[in-house]
Order: sequence, then C-alpha cells, then structure tokens
Amino acid sequence: MTESTHSPADTGIVSPELLASMSGLEYLQKMQRGDLPGMPIAKTLALSLNDVEKGRAVFASTPRIEHYNAIGTVHAGYTATLLDSCMACAVLSTLPKGTGFTTMEFKVSLLRPVTKETGPVRAEGVLMSRGRRGATAEGRLTDANGKLLAHATTTCLIFEF
Repeated sequence: MTESTHSPADTGIVSPELLASMSGLEYLQKMQRGDLPGMPIAKTLALSLNDVEKGRAVFASTPRIEHYNAIGTVHAGYTATLLDSCMACAVLSTLPKGTGFTTMEFKVSLLRPVTKETGPVRAEGVLMSRGRRGATAEGRLTDANGKLLAHATTTCLIFEF
C-alpha cells in the first residue's frame, strides 16, 4: 500500500500478450510503480493509482475547470470514470494470468456537486463478489475530508484471453 510514483503523463497501451502474461494484481502493481505505462485516460483526468491490493484499488484526482460541464460543475462523466476505474481495477486485481474482463454495466449515484473548489478526490473500489464468469464491485468517491460525493456498483464479465 504505497503512494504511486507514476505520473499521469506516463501513459500508453500495454499489448494483450504482455497483459496476459501476468496476474491482474501484478499488472496493476507494475503500473503503479511506473514499470508499465498508466491508462491513457489518466492524463486527461490527472488520475493516479495510489493504492492497490487484491480486491481493492484507490485512485486520486483533483477536479479542474477542464472537467466542467455547461452548468458550472464538474461533469458527471468525470465522477463516473473515476468510479468505473476504481471498481474495474478492484476486479482486475483478483484475476489470474491469462484472464481479462470487461465492464457490463455500472450505476452511479451522485450525492453532491463536485467543483474545482472540492479539491483532491479519492475513488476507492472494493470487490463484492467474484465467480468464474462474473464479478461485482462497489466504489465510493470522497473528498479530502472523507465526505461522500458519489457511490457506484458494477458488474463485470470475466473471460480467458
């Protein structure tokens, strides 16, 4: 459980062969350390993987004016992406070599508006259940004081590469 040394600028695509050669947890730990590139979306959202362990992933970001919608708050897509990322990586962290997944659906509940004045936010995803072909996880988006801004659930399909 260490702070990420990975910069959002160090992003790229990992080949399916490389991804299949390691467990999901190994992949995420290497990404967190900067041994593998981070997710390309991380650059857009200034998103960093701060903590990962089996069944749990934590991302951090700070909302900026570039994330605003037409009504002067952070777009719900920003919140949804942070929650989708933490929940999906919580699932990924439990997968063995040669196994992948995809998000089948997710539901987000927005509780409070997010603005650039909100400051740093934390998206924590935790695995709820995983079987051979499917998994569910839940996510929570909180501000620096731990106030709940949004929460979500996801269902993911698990498959072999």
